[in-house]
Amino acid sequence: MSLNGKENDTFLWDQFQNGNEEAFISLFRAYYSDLFNYGSKITTNHSLIEDCIQDLFIDIWRQHRKTEIQSVRAYFFKALKFKIIRALSKSDKRISLKTGSPEEFEISYENILISKQENEEMKRRVLKSILELAPRQREIIYLKFYHNLSYEEISEVMKINYQAARNLLYQSIKSLKENILPALIIWGSMLLVG
Repeated sequence: MSLNGKENDTFLWDQFQNGNEEAFISLFRAYYSDLFNYGSKITTNHSLIEDCIQDLFIDIWRQHRKTEIQSVRAYFFKALKFKIIRALSKSDKRISLKTGSPEEFEISYENILISKQENEEMKRRVLKSILELAPRQREIIYLKFYHNLSYEEISEVMKINYQAARNLLYQSIKSLKENILPALIIWGSMLLVG
């Protein structure tokens, strides 16, 4: 029987909770890259991100108690976000916290959208539309499309309820469509005329 990603993560988590060191190492290896990428959307301080990831796994290892979680992925993302923000608030490096800057949640999804467009003006319009989204909208799109988190996982990471997560994603996609659709119509008509 083959396990999907979430089932495998849950299995590894349960094994770790029962004292299996290999399961713990597997979780670390499986999530390090995703956690680092997520952390880099919060701060540009790469050494701080690495330290926070290591601290996160050290804390998890030291706890050695049953921790009931619904999603390993959401638990890791939420815990890392908390650690990074806490570390930044303790230091005088708050400037590296990208609150409100257009780059806050640059998303690979935008690269997918942009790469499908041949026209430079269309690429600029798509990127501009994504950057015009509010930081929370960029974050939810990043979590949903880049990391394929469920609404339950997103609500845990972003500390909002399930319905609020659905509404925020809906509004984010609606905003993108409203900004991109007029440009698509113009671009399409230029292709037909040209």
